[in-house]
Amino acid sequence: MPGIAGRRCEESHSLGAGQAAALIAARSDMLPYMTVTENLFGTTQLTAARADAIKKTYMLLGLSVAGAFCGGYLGARSDALANLFTGWMGWILAMVLLNAIPRVAIAVRHNPVLGVTALLVDGFVSGLVLAPILRVASFYAPGTIQIAMVMTLIIFAAITLFVMSSGRTFSAPRGLMLGVFISIAAAVALNMFLNIGFLGILIAAGIGIFGVFILVYATSDVLNNPDADSPIPGALTLFAGLFNVFVAVLNILLRLNRRR
Repeated sequence: MPGIAGRRCEESHSLGAGQAAALIAARSDMLPYMTVTENLFGTTQLTAARADAIKKTYMLLGLSVAGAFCGGYLGARSDALANLFTGWMGWILAMVLLNAIPRVAIAVRHNPVLGVTALLVDGFVSGLVLAPILRVASFYAPGTIQIAMVMTLIIFAAITLFVMSSGRTFSAPRGLMLGVFISIAAAVALNMFLNIGFLGILIAAGIGIFGVFILVYATSDVLNNPDADSPIPGALTLFAGLFNVFVAVLNILLRLNRRR
């Protein structure tokens, strides 16, 4: 059974990578050339319109995250969904949905109702397709879902708080420092409540810090996109990064649990 868990983890991780690849491909002609150093260690001066736009982007990201948790909650409790997305037909269906829905959202980004609806559907479906890995984790590695969820939410909350309070200047180094500190504190707190051990603390903190780097990098990328005409593409890009952080956490935790 651990072998099945590992295989399902790898399949679900492939889904997350597929979604990110689809979003990158969909937006490849929109993003300006920015170096890694500029995105992670630069400071961006924002106009009033751009400052308002990034806050709206994070609000929309919150809707996608809420949709993903609803989909994941349903998927983790449904044997039918777990069986569907474990098979090759379900895997193909998941790949089609995870590639098509973001493209639809970008196409209707100027329609507030359709755009926001597409974001919610994208989040919900992303949670649903994780049914196999969530189902396996709930049965064979109790606690891993909670750890992955808490670390992902903490990363999301920390960077969102920083963005909302940034005003007219977004400093990537300050965002990284805040995120790293909160990730370490959260890992220590998780050990107090879930007793994950010293290795668990290191892994949780490392994944949290990795997630912070992803979000800060993506936020800088969105802010420095001169062609951005809607917060929806940015929200999709940020959600893809957050989605992959959550899947990576579960993959690592399940692999560690299998070796015990």
